[in-house]
Amino acid sequence: MANSVEIRNLTKRIGGKTIVDHLTFDIPQGEVFGLLGPNGAGKTTTIRMLVGLIAMTDGQVLIHGLDVTRNYEQAIRQVGAIVENPEMYKYLSGYENLVLYARMVKGIDKTRIDEVVQFVGLENSIHAKVKTYSLGMRQRLGLAQALLHKPSVLILDEPTNGLDPAGIRELRDHLRRLAKDEGVSVIVSSHLLSEMELMCDRVAIIQHGKLVSVERIDTMVSGDEVEQKVVFVVGNSEQGRSIMSNSPHVKQVQVVDSRIEIITAREHIPAINQQLVEAGVEVFEIRALTRSLEDTFLEMTGGANP
Repeated sequence: MANSVEIRNLTKRIGGKTIVDHLTFDIPQGEVFGLLGPNGAGKTTTIRMLVGLIAMTDGQVLIHGLDVTRNYEQAIRQVGAIVENPEMYKYLSGYENLVLYARMVKGIDKTRIDEVVQFVGLENSIHAKVKTYSLGMRQRLGLAQALLHKPSVLILDEPTNGLDPAGIRELRDHLRRLAKDEGVSVIVSSHLLSEMELMCDRVAIIQHGKLVSVERIDTMVSGDEVEQKVVFVVGNSEQGRSIMSNSPHVKQVQVVDSRIEIITAREHIPAINQQLVEAGVEVFEIRALTRSLEDTFLEMTGGANP
């Protein structure tokens, strides 16, 4: 799959301090890509350089092969963005704001405005003044504005800030649909690990301005490690613990109430279950404990807070 965005050695230094330090990664078409890192890691600075709000000290950003520094206007036509909070004219209606923006870009007609309004779910309130909008409604209006010119790359900086759980889920659904159905590459930064886990295909973990790793979310949380923690809920936990302690397949055993937590390889789970059943121990539940994105993030960053 072709890359929509290519970032090469992206660097920003301010007053002798390196804020972003030689970031390099690619973002293919139709992917939701997350920028994940502690506060002050350089996420917002990276996004500001991607959209040309601040100059890069060194490096290169290509959007569909167009250099953001050398061919800014052509490259940025492919991009829709919300950096921090979307700003609108509060004394105008949501629709009037979109019409005003549409006048700045060729080729946006009333049909397209109606399309994006329906896409973000603002049909019932688009003609109300923006000053009456909730934060979630303003975020949706900002998303509509960013999508008006049919960008192939959508960049959102902390888009879930201030949203309630329902608003966060709506935004997540919108972004997944854009990526899957329309092939838009979405770049999103957030400090909410649980939301990044549900929203993104891959994440770039950034710390102190440096790239720690680029990982697929499903790999980070799949629990496909050689050894993992597995929970057995049994009728007789003491008998079960004794059997497992003597099993060559079990590395570690811990009893918590009626649960037995063990460390073992996935392929050994059926044999362990068979040992318990043959010994007359009732097994009510077997559950592999997968790692969360938070577990992996903390491991990679040494416990730094996102």
